Amino acid sequence: MGLKIEDISFTYETGTAMQVRALNHISCEIPDDRFIGLIGHTGSGKSTLVQMLNGLLKPTQGRILFNGEDIHGDGYDRKNLRAKVGLVFQYPEHQLFEADVLSDVMFGPRNLGLSEEECRKRASESLFMVGMGERFFKKSPFDLSGGEKRRAAIAGVLAMHPQILILDEPTAGLDPRGRDEILGLISEMKKKLRMTIVLVSHSMDDVARYVDQIMVMNNGKLVYNDVPSEVFRHHKELETMGLSAPQVIYIMEYLKERGLPVNTEVLDIQSAADSIMACMGPAGRGRS
Repeated sequence: MGLKIEDISFTYETGTAMQVRALNHISCEIPDDRFIGLIGHTGSGKSTLVQMLNGLLKPTQGRILFNGEDIHGDGYDRKNLRAKVGLVFQYPEHQLFEADVLSDVMFGPRNLGLSEEECRKRASESLFMVGMGERFFKKSPFDLSGGEKRRAAIAGVLAMHPQILILDEPTAGLDPRGRDEILGLISEMKKKLRMTIVLVSHSMDDVARYVDQIMVMNNGKLVYNDVPSEVFRHHKELETMGLSAPQVIYIMEYLKERGLPVNTEVLDIQSAADSIMACMGPAGRGRS
């Protein structure tokens, strides 16, 4: 059944001079087995929204349902919710604190009251899944590289066996190779585990390569919620929000304006190349 968001709003510092409306009447659903990109400029409300999804923040108005239950209802087990709706923060240092990597990844399962044997089993499986073999188990998490810290933080949430995995800017601060490795890892996890993934990002190119649904935030409101091709048709409007479409869309529009009948709705380089070669006829295909 997934998550259902019903008319939620949220205000920081209510009743003070610092009062800020972060979310404004948002309603949507996050169904099972989806790969969702949540995008928006800095201050658009993305991080506030994802902290709502596993109960870290409570809406000022409205409610959030997980599998049909109000997560802020009387007696609701939010500890169990955070096992089922896992959140990986933008800065992995906020989630890594144990003496070694294996102990850090075991922390979540231990907190669920599982046996030591089961905790170790889950932690080991999760670390292998993110590409961190036994040579990392006894390392201090603070001796890891930026990309390795991201992997360890992801493993720590995976060990809880979540139904929904939320990643808040998981590639922030990484070089292009590190970014591609983390996004490739997330994509593979989605295929293997068939969980719902919510990827928070400001990179349209990254989002376009992987997700099957895009939610666009602007000034605390959800302004678009659709498949990528439909959202990127509004790239002029996105530009007014401080966002943009993937670069390949601008290239294809440039070519079309100059008379080449290319497909301007492609979202990746290979599809763009195929469209260009098709427009060039047999001679062009022969040169490929």
